[in-house]
Amino acid sequence: MDRILVADSLAKSFQVGKRRVVALDGVSLAIRPGAVTGLIGPDGAGKTTFMRLAAGLLVPDGGRIEVLGLDTTRNSLQVQAALGYMPQRFGLYEDLTVQENLDLYADLQGVPRSERPARYAELMHMTGLAPFSGRLSGRLSGGMKQKLGLACTLVRAPRLLLLDEPTVGVDPVSRRELWAIVDRLVCGEGMSVLLSTAYLDEAERCAEVILLHEGRVLDQGDPAAMSARLAGRTWAVTGPGRRPRQVQAELAGRPGVVDALVQGEHVRVVTEAAEPPVGLDGLEVRATPPRFEDCFVDLLRCRGRTDHAARAGGNPVDRAWTPAGAGRTEGAVIEVRGLERRFGEFKAVAGIAFSIRRGEIFGLLGANGAGKTTTFRMLCGLLPASAGHLEVAGLDLRHAAAAARGRIGYMSQKFSLYGNLSVAQNLDFFARVYGLAGAALRKRLDWALAEFDLAGHAEQLSGDLPLGYKQRLAMACALMHRPEIIFLDEPTSGVDPLARREFWQRINGLARQGVTVLVTTHFMEEAEYCDRLAIMAAGRILALAEPAAIKAMARSPEHPEPSMEDAFIRLVEDTVEAPA
Repeated sequence: MDRILVADSLAKSFQVGKRRVVALDGVSLAIRPGAVTGLIGPDGAGKTTFMRLAAGLLVPDGGRIEVLGLDTTRNSLQVQAALGYMPQRFGLYEDLTVQENLDLYADLQGVPRSERPARYAELMHMTGLAPFSGRLSGRLSGGMKQKLGLACTLVRAPRLLLLDEPTVGVDPVSRRELWAIVDRLVCGEGMSVLLSTAYLDEAERCAEVILLHEGRVLDQGDPAAMSARLAGRTWAVTGPGRRPRQVQAELAGRPGVVDALVQGEHVRVVTEAAEPPVGLDGLEVRATPPRFEDCFVDLLRCRGRTDHAARAGGNPVDRAWTPAGAGRTEGAVIEVRGLERRFGEFKAVAGIAFSIRRGEIFGLLGANGAGKTTTFRMLCGLLPASAGHLEVAGLDLRHAAAAARGRIGYMSQKFSLYGNLSVAQNLDFFARVYGLAGAALRKRLDWALAEFDLAGHAEQLSGDLPLGYKQRLAMACALMHRPEIIFLDEPTSGVDPLARREFWQRINGLARQGVTVLVTTHFMEEAEYCDRLAIMAAGRILALAEPAAIKAMARSPEHPEPSMEDAFIRLVEDTVEAPA
């Protein structure tokens, strides 16, 4: 079989409230066997809908899709028996152990009991979960849960494996481990894999990529060949004496500039033509090879994807906003000393210490289960500390947690707004919680709808929004009361690269206005936007320094220019391998 999946004029739409949303609009494509094919596209492009149609879980409105030679509409049960499908929210049973989850899925997939021991042993070796077979799955780290979900999907070896964003929300070490498993399945077992991802460095690992946009195929091909089209249009720009994000703010929206992204100590620029950006007084420019993310952004922006991000980055987020104390730069607005949090005998946070200055962007990085979110919740006054000193905005959280919460904004790791309320109702609710009323309330509601480009979605239920718009709404709600400190817990997890750019342009704007930002992220390139970073593992801080200094820790003759991901993995693995 020269094609393991073929779609012909595939169409699917959904009714969302009063609107009819077209998810797929005449999609035609073919996927070859024995390789990893990447399904790439911005939020709402139709990736998940395509996967559900391929798995026989949805019926198309028009056209057809054939998988393993079977029509997915007429032969849906046969298709489901022949492929494996791991959705974004795989249904692990958290009150069952690792082994019990495997047994359950083996029962559901009809795996003969005589075949199970050998298959289980292979899967446990492949995923590294053998030592944890008796642990409740709810107590696994995020990366381990993803690996267990993949093992459950593979209890019966499928010919075609569908993976819908399997690495969202997991740390770089776990991402690398998951990709090693995928490579082994393809190279060792001859399996075919269709994988969607929000990480475009992962797209470069695919044999072929399919780029979806607004329900249509925008492009398909070898990612290296697609990247090569931008030869002569990609540049590294540095500004001596200036932070890269300051240079990025100068370049964003400049005529002839398609994209400007902080990358290490320089700003990566994509231009419309094969010539360097002009009029850059005091900035140094050198050519740099193109990569797939450059191609992705160029294609989408050339197709008219709204560039609300440029407006957000070029202007202050809120010109009327002067945070309390914004004119003062002395001292710290967050002080942490000897901070601990215990859950029974387990220490989630074990005596950490750091301070954060006003207007600083401070990044908190770590592997899944390192203690980042626990630290965040303590700093927000949502979780009491077991020991140590916590001071936020001049207030001791042991004695004034409620007062401190009124001066901070918090955007949680998972979308935590009210899905059964509309966008406008969520904004109104959070504004009132923070004490806004009357004309001040109406003014802030108008500001949020306009500034975050939400006016067209004001009456839509927030639970029905694409992920990128959910993140916009969550951030708008966190900023309704003009906080002087904002906590962002993995805020860009799962959103597409353009949405991430928009988000960070807003954060940079906030910092320029004196707002202090504490952020966690699994995107190592995003860590480059931070003024300083703390890298955590097992509840402790391994390194606390500026991004350049942390990368220097991983420098070696073999890796003279390590990336932030290289430095992160080395620090975490050195800690794991060090003798107790």
